[in-house]
Amino acid sequence: MGPFVFHTYGLGLAITFMFAAWYLGHRLRDNGYDASWVSSTAIWTVVAALVGARVIHVAANSSSYIADPVQVLEVWKGGLSSFGGILFGVPTGFILAHRRCREVPLRTLADLVAPVLLAGWAVGRLLGPQLMVAGGGHPTHQWFGMYYAGQVGRRLPVPIFQSLMTFAVLFIAWQVEKWVTRRGGPHGLVMAVSVGFWGTNRFIEEHLWLAYPGHVGAIATEAAGLAFAVAGFASAATLLIRSRGHRGSGEAAVTPGDTGDEADAPLAQA
Repeated sequence: MGPFVFHTYGLGLAITFMFAAWYLGHRLRDNGYDASWVSSTAIWTVVAALVGARVIHVAANSSSYIADPVQVLEVWKGGLSSFGGILFGVPTGFILAHRRCREVPLRTLADLVAPVLLAGWAVGRLLGPQLMVAGGGHPTHQWFGMYYAGQVGRRLPVPIFQSLMTFAVLFIAWQVEKWVTRRGGPHGLVMAVSVGFWGTNRFIEEHLWLAYPGHVGAIATEAAGLAFAVAGFASAATLLIRSRGHRGSGEAAVTPGDTGDEADAPLAQA
């Protein structure tokens, strides 16, 4: 458009962020919480996510930027790390949400947010990386291979694979949410399970379809995926063990004064 380059990748991510904000507001209202703070919080979350995505990308590829540091600021040329976006964006969102909507306990908020993050990731893979330059994975001769700008020959449509796998995790998260609602399961379990399966997905995707053996960035991404998987499943196991321990002693699954979850409204079913 004149001197400006219009990136479908950026438009896709913008739509994804708007969808995620709408979905979070919908889930909050369904559970009886105020959602008027979501829009302003979403803006700061997006800013933090973009800054974090750039910072971690530059740090992971520092050798490419040392010779020409000015490239660090040239964000229009691409270079974003999904883990960096999560590392900066998610904590920013939680901190602001806790300040602006204190009636929602943190673990309850985490369970409300988990499906939103998964749905956003699944949609974002299709509207973001699938539309960007060099968005494909390893070369392939399979019938499902696709052509991507900036890459030679058919490539594995990794963004599509990522989206499908994340939708599968989202379905699991919804089922866990229903179980927590029906059985009085521990709050925080939906988020823990979601993180565990999402981390597992990220490791599989990077190891099988994206990574090149020995590449520092690939090794770091695989390690991060495993770390998310271990942390998520360990947290889920801890929450379930604690919950059963409380029930076995005749106490509530979450004791008063723990995190304020005793006043939680039931989580919305999928």
